[in-house]
Amino acid sequence: MAVHVWRHISIHARDYASRQLCKHLSAQLCKYASVRAPKHTIVQACTRASAQTCKYVHIRTPKHPNTQPCTCPSTRACKQAHTQAGDRAGTHTHPNLQLGDAGVTRDQCNTTKGREVTSILRWAKDGGKSVGIVTTTRVTHATPSAAYAHSANRDWYSDGEMPPDALEGGCKDIARQLVENIPDIEVILGGGRKYMFPKNASDVEYPGEERHRGTRLDRRDLVQAWRDSKPPGAGHQRGDATGVMMMGVMMMGGLAGGRIDHGHHEGKAKQALHEAVELDRAVGLAARLTSPRDTLTVVTADHSHVFTFGGYTPRGNPIFGLAPMQSDVDRKPFTAILYGNGPGYKMVAGERENVSTVDFGERMDGRMDGAHANYQAQAAVPLRQETHGGEDVAVFAKGPMAHLLHGVREQNYIPHAMAYAACIGPNRPGAPRGAALCPPPAPPLTLG
Repeated sequence: MAVHVWRHISIHARDYASRQLCKHLSAQLCKYASVRAPKHTIVQACTRASAQTCKYVHIRTPKHPNTQPCTCPSTRACKQAHTQAGDRAGTHTHPNLQLGDAGVTRDQCNTTKGREVTSILRWAKDGGKSVGIVTTTRVTHATPSAAYAHSANRDWYSDGEMPPDALEGGCKDIARQLVENIPDIEVILGGGRKYMFPKNASDVEYPGEERHRGTRLDRRDLVQAWRDSKPPGAGHQRGDATGVMMMGVMMMGGLAGGRIDHGHHEGKAKQALHEAVELDRAVGLAARLTSPRDTLTVVTADHSHVFTFGGYTPRGNPIFGLAPMQSDVDRKPFTAILYGNGPGYKMVAGERENVSTVDFGERMDGRMDGAHANYQAQAAVPLRQETHGGEDVAVFAKGPMAHLLHGVREQNYIPHAMAYAACIGPNRPGAPRGAALCPPPAPPLTLG
């Protein structure tokens, strides 16, 4: 169990020196979907200058990856909700639950009371730090909501998605918990606006689109409720995404590239990898705005995908093109990128599709013509949606206490390592173990 880990951590001289920064330390947790060796290698093939060109270049995420097994009490391959409990709260739970321990039963509201667990975002807030959530998904999605919500079902985005017995049992939907559980989160940047507004209310940006209309049965306007909870003149800042992002990276924050996951599930490798490049750029921005002397940056994932590439592809070969060889069984070419399962499985006249006639949207000279961004890479098993993989994923870290994220670690170890570095949660001054783990600053040296 994670608590036992701390009994074996000794405070060496470099630990002590680094932890004198704990009062000012900021930490960033950046999430890919599927940061494992094949994904990381392919992302390296996308240049800084353009996500449209594929060559082998440097990547912005911290070097020297270590790994974390994605585990839960009941499955081998992970989903976002329960792996986030490990990455954010330092505990294992079951699939499709949000911030509840392994005793919570999916869809059963009455099993959640007393089994809630707290996340590192709550630890940071209680420690006096500013906190933020930045995501390319809806803010109520499984990955970001694991920072603040307790739910027996990850899909209870608003009360409109909850069953009557859960509402009668007093359980709150995830959007409502975003407003009420930790009401003073400094930065919230993402999608999912419709879950904040009354059912059938028109969206401010897409007023004519039915799918963007509000979903709340209680008729509450949670955006207005959030504003009303703030002092006059505070609580809402307008500006571009870069400005808000600059605020977000200067705190204990979470950055989630959730659309990578969506691209893989649809078998659209090009979309997934371009999203990964964008997250990499965000990590690069965070690196420019912070210093590794007082900021711990952790980049990891909540699971992998059944995604790979091979065929002895030489350097310079288009990543989204064909492998430079044919199958020695059916004598047909195959794509360099492949999925173990998913919607890319295709049979033509009872045989495997001949992909030599497919325009992948990239010419052999490496230039992208922009076509077929929705191409679904070949898959071995037909499924409407590609699945997650079950192998370990990478953990990249730099900054104070980054050496604690070394080797193979259980995922529920990660938030404890971050909390240890920042002197928050169980490690805060005044906590039972805080006095030993967060020593007071050493007296200044004097020269006699």
